[in-house]
Amino acid sequence: MAVNEKDVEAIVKQILTQMGGGAMNSASPVSSGAAPFTSLSNMAGAAPIPATAHVAMLVEKERFEVKEFPIPPVGDGDILVKVEGCGVCGTDAHEFKRDPFNLIPVALGHEGTGEIVKMGKNVRKDSAGKDLHVGDKVVTCMIFKDDPDITMFDLNKQNVGDSDVYGLLPDDDVHLNGWFSDYILIREGSTVFNVSDLDLDSRILIEPSAVLVHAVERAKTTGILRFNSRVAVQGCGPIGLLCIAVLRTMGVENITAVDGNEQRLAFAKRLGANQTVNFNDHKGIEALTAAVKVSFDGHLADFAFQCTGNPMAHANIYKFIRNGGGLCELGFFVNGGDATINPHFDLCSKEINLVGSWVYTLRDYGTTFDFLKRAKGIGLPVTELITHKFPLNEINEALKTNLAMTGLKIAVVNS
Repeated sequence: MAVNEKDVEAIVKQILTQMGGGAMNSASPVSSGAAPFTSLSNMAGAAPIPATAHVAMLVEKERFEVKEFPIPPVGDGDILVKVEGCGVCGTDAHEFKRDPFNLIPVALGHEGTGEIVKMGKNVRKDSAGKDLHVGDKVVTCMIFKDDPDITMFDLNKQNVGDSDVYGLLPDDDVHLNGWFSDYILIREGSTVFNVSDLDLDSRILIEPSAVLVHAVERAKTTGILRFNSRVAVQGCGPIGLLCIAVLRTMGVENITAVDGNEQRLAFAKRLGANQTVNFNDHKGIEALTAAVKVSFDGHLADFAFQCTGNPMAHANIYKFIRNGGGLCELGFFVNGGDATINPHFDLCSKEINLVGSWVYTLRDYGTTFDFLKRAKGIGLPVTELITHKFPLNEINEALKTNLAMTGLKIAVVNS
C-alpha cells in the first residue's frame, strides 16, 4: 500500500505524542528521544527560586530570630538547596543554652536535608560518585577544605571532627550557613550525598545515625562485639536508641537498655532491646549492677555502650562489664565534666577494652544509608524516633522541647 507524505507526517506525530505522554504542537522541534519532553515538563512545573531566604539566626542565648537574607549567586561549584527538614541535635541545644562555641550570631542546624534547586556548572556527582541533578534530595557531611589527612578518596584515615560543618559556621556575608532555614548554599569543597531513595524522616536521621554506625565500627575493633554478645546500652535518648537499632540490624539480639525514663525504655524494646533496666528502681550501684546481671541471666555484659554524657553514668558502667569485656564511650560529645573511676578495679584488673568514639568518617555515611534501609526492611520503627515537628517560625519552642526532654527526637520541618 502506498503511503503518501501526509500519512507519514500523521504517523510521526502519533509516535511522538505517545513518547511525550500527550499531544504535541506541530511546531515543536523533533527530538531523537523522549527524555527532552520529560525534562521540559519538569522545568515548567518547577517552583521559581525566591530572591530571599529565611534563616533562623541564634542572636543571643535562648533566642532565635527568623531573619530574611538575599539568596546569593550560585558559584560554579556551589549547590542551592531548598531545605525540607532538620533534626535538633544535643549540640544545637548546648549552643542555644550556653554558646560554648562562642558563635553567636549563628545559623544552626546540621542534621538537615533538602532538594537541589540550582547547581553550578561544575557540579556533576556527589561525594560517593553518584550523579547529581536538580530535584535530587541531598544531605551534607563536612567541609574539608585543604586538609590532606581527610579526603573524599581515602575515607578511612580519621574521623571528621576537626572539619567545618554547616550549622556550626561563623556568620558571614552569605548567611545561608545552617539547615534551620528554608534555603542553604552548599559551597564548593563540601561533601554532599544524593539520598533521593530515602524518605524525609529517614534523611533527617542520617547524621545522628552515622554517629552510631561509627561507634559500632569502633567497638568492633576490640574483637569482642559479636552476634551472641551480651550488650548493655546506657542512656536511651536518640543516640542510645539509635545505637540499639544499629546493633539489632547487625544481628546482635541480647541487648539490655538502661535508663530512668519508661517512655524511652519502652521504645528501646521496639528498636531491638530485649530487656530494660530502670535505674530509678534500684538504689546504689551494687543493686543496679545486680539488675543488669539478672537481665543477662546472671551474667555481666560482654560489651557496653555509654551514651549519656553524664560523668556518674560513665563511672558506673564499668561495673556492668565482665572481665575482659569491652566499652565504647560516645556520650561526651562536649565537655560534660570529669568522671571518677578506680583504675585498678574498674579498668586494669578487669582488663577492659576501652574505645572512644566521636562523630564519624565519610565512609560511615555510606554505611548509614544502608543501615536505615535495613532497619526499615526488618520492621524497626526508627523514623518514629521523631516525635515532635515544628515549623521554622517556632524554632525557639523546638529547642525548648528538646531541652525539656518531653519527646524523643525533635525536628524542624518546612511545609
